[in-house]
Amino acid sequence: MDRNKEIYKVTLVGGAVNVVLLLFKFVAGIVGHSAAMMADAIHSLSDFVTDIIVLLFVHISVKPQDKSHDYGHGKYETLAMTLIGIALLAVAIGILYSGVMKITAWIHGEPLEAPGLLALWAALASIILKEAVYQYSMVKARQLQSQAVEANAWHHRSDALSSIGTAVGIGGAILLGQRWTVLDPLASVVVGAFILKMSVSLLRDGIGDLMEQSLPDAIEAEMLQLVASVPGVAEPHELRTRRIGNHYAVELHILMDGDISLREAHDKASEVEDLLKAHYGEETHVAVHVEPR
Repeated sequence: MDRNKEIYKVTLVGGAVNVVLLLFKFVAGIVGHSAAMMADAIHSLSDFVTDIIVLLFVHISVKPQDKSHDYGHGKYETLAMTLIGIALLAVAIGILYSGVMKITAWIHGEPLEAPGLLALWAALASIILKEAVYQYSMVKARQLQSQAVEANAWHHRSDALSSIGTAVGIGGAILLGQRWTVLDPLASVVVGAFILKMSVSLLRDGIGDLMEQSLPDAIEAEMLQLVASVPGVAEPHELRTRRIGNHYAVELHILMDGDISLREAHDKASEVEDLLKAHYGEETHVAVHVEPR
C-alpha cells in the first residue's frame, strides 16, 4: 500500500464533503438567518483549509532523508497537525466572540431573528456526513500511522459534534418561538467552546512533538522490557525517546559482559536494534550504546 497515495485519498474524500457542506451551510446560514449555522459554516471552511494543509505537508514529510535532514522529513507531518490546531483555535475564538456579542445584544433588548428550517436541515446533514468521514479517516489514520490524518479526523468529528449543538440551538429557537431565539447564538458559543478544547489538545500534542517531547511512560517502559528480554543484555538505561512524524527515535545504554569480543557486542546491539524495529516499525531510529558490566 502506497502510504502517500492513501493519505491523499482519505484527505480528498474529506475535502469533497467539506466543499459540499460549507456551501450548503453558508447558504442555509444566510437564508435561514442563523448565527449558529454561520459558525458551523466557518468551521467547515476551516476543515477545507486543513485538508489543503495535510495534502501539502504530507507530500513533504514522505521525502527520504537527505544531507540537510538526517532524520528525514517526518516533522513536517507534526507541523501540519500543529497548524490544524492553530486554525481551529482561530475559528473557535471568532465563533465565541460573535456568539457572545449576539447574546449580549439580546440581553440588552435587541431582538434576534428566528432561524429558518433550511438551517436545521443543513445541521442534520452535517452531523451525518461529518461523522461518516470521521470514522473513515480515523480507520485510515490508524492503518497509516499518520498524525496529520488523525488530527484531520478529529477535525471532522469536532464539526459533527458542533453540528449537534447547532441543530439543538436552531431547533429550539424554531420550536419555542421568538422568546427563545437566543438559543441560536447560544448554540454557536457551545460550538466555539468545543472547538477551542479540540484545538488546545492538538496544539499540546503537536508542539510537544516539535519540542522533542518524550514518548509516553507506558511506551518507554515497554521498550525497556523488550530490550531486557534479549539474552546477554542487562540493565537498559539512559533511555531517550521522541517522535519523528509517524515513527519513533530511540537512544539507550545497555550493559554486557566486559570479556566478550567486540564482534559479539556489536551483534548483540544489532539484535536489540532489530527487536525494537520489528516491534515499532522499520523506520524506527535506534542508537544503542554498549557498556561493560
